[in-house]
Amino acid sequence: MRSDSEIQRDVEEELRADPEINAADVAVAVKDGVVTLAGFVRHYSDKFHAETATKRVAGVKGVANDIDVRLPDLDQTPDPEIAHDAIAAIRHQLPTVREQIKVSVAGGRITLEGEVEWQFQREAAEQAIRRLKGVTGVKNHIHVVPRIAPHEIEHRIEQAFLRSAEVDASHIKVEANGNAVILRGSVRSWAEHEEAERAAWAVPGVAAVDNQVVVRA
Repeated sequence: MRSDSEIQRDVEEELRADPEINAADVAVAVKDGVVTLAGFVRHYSDKFHAETATKRVAGVKGVANDIDVRLPDLDQTPDPEIAHDAIAAIRHQLPTVREQIKVSVAGGRITLEGEVEWQFQREAAEQAIRRLKGVTGVKNHIHVVPRIAPHEIEHRIEQAFLRSAEVDASHIKVEANGNAVILRGSVRSWAEHEEAERAAWAVPGVAAVDNQVVVRA
């Protein structure tokens, strides 16, 4: 079992090593494997990537992202302009479902709403707006609408686990209730925990994933 001090050291090194993050003013604290990120960054994408990088570190059991986004004066942008840019970015990224996604902006925070068939479309909509000028936060309330039966969802997720080199399928159980999926079991690392959830989300029709898989000490 890795100590909190070892995890803290590795998270700090991971943040410094990631070229997509300017984490000079980010502080890291760890208690019982749960990492708290505090401080501030200049762009929302830095906050997002800081959390992603933290989850890659061995021994991390959870992340509390308390980083503030403090935009430089040059990046201060009126909400209507942010909304216009967000709509254009989503239309470019997802032309076939652009009419199904609605955008609202308040104080630089973008809220996405609507319905899509695939989880990758939900993720792509958020990815399209993450780096826009003036954005301070993103709330993704887009729903994935089911298209296949629960037993077929379970089967497809189990097959995805078997294909994955990063997931030990023998230690994870899948249960589908309608379009909501519950994952139970244990894994060797937080990275495997995240990969199992990613594989579940990749199945069409999955609208929610309750990842109850625990990371073995």
